Amino acid sequence: MDEIKIVCPAKINLSLDVLGKREDGYHFVKMLMQSISLEDLITVRKSNNEIKIYCDTKDVPCNETNSAYKAAKLMFEKFNISGGVEILIDKKIPVAAGLAGGSTDAAGVIKAVNELYDLKLSLDEMMKIGVNIGADVPFCILGGTALAEGIGEILTPIKPLGGLWCVLAKPQFSVSTREVYSKLKIDEIPKHPDIERLIGYIEKGDYVNLAENMVNVLENVTIKEYPIIFEIKNIMMEFNALGSLMSGSGPTVFGMFESKNAAEKCYNRLRDYLKEVFLVKTCN
Repeated sequence: MDEIKIVCPAKINLSLDVLGKREDGYHFVKMLMQSISLEDLITVRKSNNEIKIYCDTKDVPCNETNSAYKAAKLMFEKFNISGGVEILIDKKIPVAAGLAGGSTDAAGVIKAVNELYDLKLSLDEMMKIGVNIGADVPFCILGGTALAEGIGEILTPIKPLGGLWCVLAKPQFSVSTREVYSKLKIDEIPKHPDIERLIGYIEKGDYVNLAENMVNVLENVTIKEYPIIFEIKNIMMEFNALGSLMSGSGPTVFGMFESKNAAEKCYNRLRDYLKEVFLVKTCN
């Protein structure tokens, strides 16, 4: 095998809590992570030269700063692989949007190199490699629905939350995750999510209560700087979303809906307001 194509799903946070800060700058978190049907497609092809990245989206760096490049370099060094790879990224996930667009590409490269070079790595082994690229990479390797702890790398799969309709809306700006976390004052967080309670709702299939009780503590930072996030949440709730939340450090907002019809009405309204709006489903 000389070439492989990997589908790389985005993620949303059904809730996100920050518990403390580590000495290395990372934060201790407790999150509910969910894969969605907004996906990049990457093609990884063996070559005799160095690692090369190709992407037709201008916001994606095609150099050593790209997470996919870092993942390939790490795999080649760790397993003494000679030669190189060409990585073609068909980018559909918005950049710097709180949807793990870079992390999921890195996860896809790790999986692809594992297959192309017959490394026979387990899921756990690939996840341990992935955390060296970024805290969201292990979840992007695992996928589905999971509780994430530590810096996001300690994952516990939970009952799949497949098939729920969601509308995603990204304002026309990007947000720095590092900056959002640096401005968060943990002792001033007004409300923390009850993660165990939310897991109980997922296990019971009670998506109404799940959606109504989602909390992302990073909203306290990002909404202050970008009030449009609050406006988008309000529009989603006006269009009968079960609940609406900012994903990750933002600025993307998602709303959960009981039906495709309800989701489409909200999608069409937001398309008049924003350029990047997506109608997706949760996936396993």
